[in-house]
Amino acid sequence: MKIVIIDYNAGNVRSVLFALKRLGVTAELTSGLEKIKAADKVIFPGVGEAKNTMTYLRKTGLADTIYNLKQPTLGICLGMQLLCEHSEEGDTGCLNIIPLKVKKFVATTRDQKIPHVGWNKVLFEKNAPLLEKNKPGDYAYFVHSYYVENGVYTTATCNYILPFSAALKKDNFYATQFHPEKSGDVGELILKEFINL
Repeated sequence: MKIVIIDYNAGNVRSVLFALKRLGVTAELTSGLEKIKAADKVIFPGVGEAKNTMTYLRKTGLADTIYNLKQPTLGICLGMQLLCEHSEEGDTGCLNIIPLKVKKFVATTRDQKIPHVGWNKVLFEKNAPLLEKNKPGDYAYFVHSYYVENGVYTTATCNYILPFSAALKKDNFYATQFHPEKSGDVGELILKEFINL
């Protein structure tokens, strides 16, 4: 089985590579379009800024490649947001694979810090693909200033300032706002389920 991690103009890709190694899985970090198209599974992670990243993805052909993937694909953090329709970060048109919008957190009290950083409770939907082995109320690790609204493709939710999508699923595309590679046993279960799809 060939798993690739998309290497693009965003941080945090290597931590996913190391998380898979801990599970005994060798993945290839690549920006090669043909390698990505030929993979059995694709992981699209990232930490960064939406507008510059989308410019880079379009310029390199990665945007079209990701949009047309038919194999299981997992977006993480910025990768999840870029799978959506539009981001308020830089008023950015995203890949429009999942028709949901990405919005900026707005604090309503002084103690609400942005970005949302750290461990928070995730409510997993029953029978949600990749998430079945996790328990509602398990904690996962988040780092983000923007969030995906809840909608029909939401498979897990979190509440910070307001409820938002912690995980999504549409067709062959799966996504988490939290970082499974930094979420201990909870994230390890999700990565294992993705590998075993």
